[in-house]
Amino acid sequence: MVSTNRIRLKPLSSILSLVAGMVIAGCNSIVTDRYQATAEVQYRWQVSYTTAQEKFPRRETFAANSLTNINGQKPQGAITGPDDKGLWWPSLPPRPTVEEMEQRQQPGENIGTPELNKSVEYKLSYQVGQETVTLPTNHQVYRAVAKAYPERLPLKFTLGVGDASVDKAETQ
Repeated sequence: MVSTNRIRLKPLSSILSLVAGMVIAGCNSIVTDRYQATAEVQYRWQVSYTTAQEKFPRRETFAANSLTNINGQKPQGAITGPDDKGLWWPSLPPRPTVEEMEQRQQPGENIGTPELNKSVEYKLSYQVGQETVTLPTNHQVYRAVAKAYPERLPLKFTLGVGDASVDKAETQ
């Protein structure tokens, strides 16, 4: 008799786990043909300053250049691209000079080698009625929009936890 209850409860517990997982994962979705995906790319020169006593270096940011890619189209001001992720990039900012690095050096610090860092921030905007919603997203969603945008195909966007991001895009 006890084993029969276990058999009945096991599927119920599996269903409850699945439902709980869906709530946590965020299963809300939006279908629309009114959307815009952006990928803001940035080049940034950074220099680390270290001392013998500190475990973590202090980082200073010098010159930076950014460019906003929209729906996979070549933006005005693009110098290179598209790269292997379909993104266009601006010109390189000027490398910091020795004088500039020394001006930011504090007593007892050693100056590191300047590093050119690249970053990308993805966002998706879509309309619900008259309201425009803008949320962070990822490269896969950006590329799905870039492919669908020329034909203005409707897309289904799956929202993340708490509807605070767009995790997936599918053509409808």
